[in-house]
Amino acid sequence: MLAKRIIPCLDVTLDEKGARVVKGVEFVNLRDAGDPVELAKRYDEEGADELVFLDITASAQGRKTMVDVIERTAEEVFIPLTVGGGIKSIEDINEMLSAGADKVSINTAAVKNPEFVRKAAEIFGSQCIVVAIDCRRNFDLSKGKYFVELEDGRKAWYEVVIYGGRKPTGIDAVEWAKKVEELGAGEILLTSMNRDGTKIGYDIPITRKISEEVKIPVIASGGAGKPEHFYEAFTAGKADACLAASIFHYREIEIEELKRYLKERGIPVRI
Repeated sequence: MLAKRIIPCLDVTLDEKGARVVKGVEFVNLRDAGDPVELAKRYDEEGADELVFLDITASAQGRKTMVDVIERTAEEVFIPLTVGGGIKSIEDINEMLSAGADKVSINTAAVKNPEFVRKAAEIFGSQCIVVAIDCRRNFDLSKGKYFVELEDGRKAWYEVVIYGGRKPTGIDAVEWAKKVEELGAGEILLTSMNRDGTKIGYDIPITRKISEEVKIPVIASGGAGKPEHFYEAFTAGKADACLAASIFHYREIEIEELKRYLKERGIPVRI
């Protein structure tokens, strides 16, 4: 069995002070978590399996991802680095890979132009094309296609949202996950906006549903607060990897300690 991966996420913004890692709840009320290069270096040393670097305001601000920060980060880490935010052309992907990224994460641009995913996978290979899917629960059952039963017994479908969760699209997240797999994406980074930053646990119903519907790896994101949440995502949620941010940034959970916890419970992890 393939080892399950633990992936810290650096949500990065650019302001007058330069590039900073931030964390909020549902992508708002952001607070500073430090310098991206320093944090990336720390996670590499602490035993993270991969790193995800998301420029969370690039698309909304209509600018490119910060190349210089990627270059400096790539120089400091020796684990796979995925970069996302504002990537909307083949040239952008080429620039990120040239700057030291191993994979790129496409979100808004994929929704607006699905053929971009196919073209990117053909040129660079599926292994380095990650499609990020941000989604939110929708209880209007007249509109969705794939319904899941929630923890409280209610039914809902999950709607894809773009621009950092700001804009609903009307697209069913499960249908979209199947579509991007067909287009050539090598991995899905799935974030439940209902759970982002809440620390109440990953959104198991949608994580499990998408993991069952696609053959490519699914990274669970949004809601990690304690070691049990990672265990649930790997077992009940059937995720291949778990991504988290604030609990690692503020040292609420140490990666080494988390991996020991998982290994003791039979989850295959690299230690």
